[in-house]
Amino acid sequence: MTKPTLYALDFDGVICDSALETSITGWKAARHYLWPKMPEYIPAELIEQFKFVRPALETGYEAILIVRLLFEGVSPDALLNDFPHRIESLIRRDQLDIDKLKQRFGSTRDQWIENDLSDWLAMNPLFPGIQKKLSSIDNKNCFIITTKQERFVEQILLANKIAIPPEQIFGLDRNLSKQQVLRQLQDEHPSHTIVFVEDRLPTLVNVMNDHDLKAIQLFLADWGYNTAKDKQKATELKLKQMGLNSFLST
Repeated sequence: MTKPTLYALDFDGVICDSALETSITGWKAARHYLWPKMPEYIPAELIEQFKFVRPALETGYEAILIVRLLFEGVSPDALLNDFPHRIESLIRRDQLDIDKLKQRFGSTRDQWIENDLSDWLAMNPLFPGIQKKLSSIDNKNCFIITTKQERFVEQILLANKIAIPPEQIFGLDRNLSKQQVLRQLQDEHPSHTIVFVEDRLPTLVNVMNDHDLKAIQLFLADWGYNTAKDKQKATELKLKQMGLNSFLST
């Protein structure tokens, strides 16, 4: 008898195309809290540079650091190829605190939502066809695993009439790694086949190398925030890749 499928889905880069909003929020937070001499609005060319670097970003607060480094003249190629070192150097140089950066990034989003919810939502479109796909899945079998703060995920899902219970959204607030969440889902749903769809290659590699999670089916979402180099590496690792149309039709 075929096992029912449980979907464990990343959010940014799988469900939501949030790169534009993330770059703007990062800029607002950078200017308001840290570097007030930055221009009021993020330049259009810097948004495009941010989108190029976006595959390296793991947690939203890093957007503050990315836009600052790009503004200081670091090239997108240099930043993408030496991301951890560049980010750590900026944190050390300006004596920044990661917990404060997370709080400031979240507060900046909260303020934007409070001032103009429709504008914020417009900057967070779902990928084409995703709303219909998620609405077709029994919501008992759909979980979100993300590094985004849960309240923002809930806002976007609600605006798109997608009814995933809040307790099935595992975000930054829970302070759990994606591997820990997958272990929990595996323990709680032993009769299901778990399909984990994620656009960030290092996250998938970590799961792939975790012996306890061997039964989970892993897919790199090739419509999300990853590079040609990521896709090539996934091929070498024999990690399955999935296109948007394939996901929508499964």
